[in-house]
Amino acid sequence: MGHMANLDRRYELLGRRLDRHLTGAPDSPLLLQILGLLFSPEEADLARRLPSRPTPAGRLARQLGMAQDELVARLGELASRGLVVDLEHEGIRYFCLPPVVVGFYEFTFMRTRDDIPQTELARLFDQYLSQEDFAREVFQGPTEIARALVREEALPAEGHTEILDWERATGLIRSASALGVSLCACRHKAAHLAKACRHLQECCLSLNWAADMLIRTGHAKPVSVDEALGILDQCKRAGLAQTADNVQRGVTYICNCCRCCCGLVQAIRQFGLRGAIVSSAWTARFDRSRCQGCGRCAEVCPVAAIHLNGSDGQQQRHAICDEQLCLGCGVCAAVCRGGAIRMERRPRRIYYPETIFDRTVQMAIERGKLSDLIFDEPQRLSHRALGRIFRLVEKSSWYRRAMAVGPLRSAFLELLARGAKTAAGRLREVFQ
Repeated sequence: MGHMANLDRRYELLGRRLDRHLTGAPDSPLLLQILGLLFSPEEADLARRLPSRPTPAGRLARQLGMAQDELVARLGELASRGLVVDLEHEGIRYFCLPPVVVGFYEFTFMRTRDDIPQTELARLFDQYLSQEDFAREVFQGPTEIARALVREEALPAEGHTEILDWERATGLIRSASALGVSLCACRHKAAHLAKACRHLQECCLSLNWAADMLIRTGHAKPVSVDEALGILDQCKRAGLAQTADNVQRGVTYICNCCRCCCGLVQAIRQFGLRGAIVSSAWTARFDRSRCQGCGRCAEVCPVAAIHLNGSDGQQQRHAICDEQLCLGCGVCAAVCRGGAIRMERRPRRIYYPETIFDRTVQMAIERGKLSDLIFDEPQRLSHRALGRIFRLVEKSSWYRRAMAVGPLRSAFLELLARGAKTAAGRLREVFQ
């Protein structure tokens, strides 16, 4: 009995460690069951001691008091199972503990596997990720992990329409240093529960350093630019919406999302978390005089931002769009046969972080997790002590007032992002 309690304690400690990630991991018996199926007790004990920032293997071995070869072998094996991030740059291996989302949930279902009970894990993940407290923990701030991409084909052809390469799915694919494709984790999970839709499963595109990592660990297979563009075109024709890493440089993925399986979309539809996907810089505008009232746009809108008005026989049915909810994906414009929908630039500019560093610091400030980001060496007593002190600072009224002042907040963000890039050393080239 004492032995079982000790095992449970290791998973509980790992769960607490995961909850310190920016996207969090609320405590739940479901989470402990998931961790118990993915990690052995010894692996859980090692994983909870890993930082959330990529750290060179040599430094990590010294911090953990292990031989580097042994540590690399153990962490490399965990990475092959999607439980640890394993980056390689200029001959140096970097490791860190991934969050639940985007992290080892996706890695668990990016491919078919017979080394784990995927159906049982699908059931547990489905229940855990569907909890409202989890959704609100993950999607709690204005800066989020994913942004919508507008369909280039839906943009007006006439006049001068400026769209930058990082706003184009095709531009992101053509400029990527590496490309990979994996199973859509959400659709694959749903398939194990006999709830999957008919849409393509092998359509999750990874880009740049993320593609290199996923291909090397067996979670993705390499594809050419033409193959990736072909997958993108097939998904567009199927009515799927494109989302990507919420950064301007160094984008790591493009997802092709449906309204029935996608976890991000469900957070919006089920819990009203409108910011779960940051909208594109565009929005759908409707010409009522040309609307035929067919309802096709409302049927395909992934977040139910469109509804039909006027059904009393005295007024012609026409579509109405909630522009605050609209993702600006352009799926509706693609199916409108009457030409009643056009995509227009939003009047208010939307903030998109430039790099992963910038996004990470911004999210940490917004979510009150700056201490977890700065003092990110869980095995060091000094970091744990300083982290507790800084957490008290984050909760103080003067700190919150200062972070509410735009110029101070921006200066603080720039300083911390610069410090994070310096701390990353040579690896910073990968993330920007």
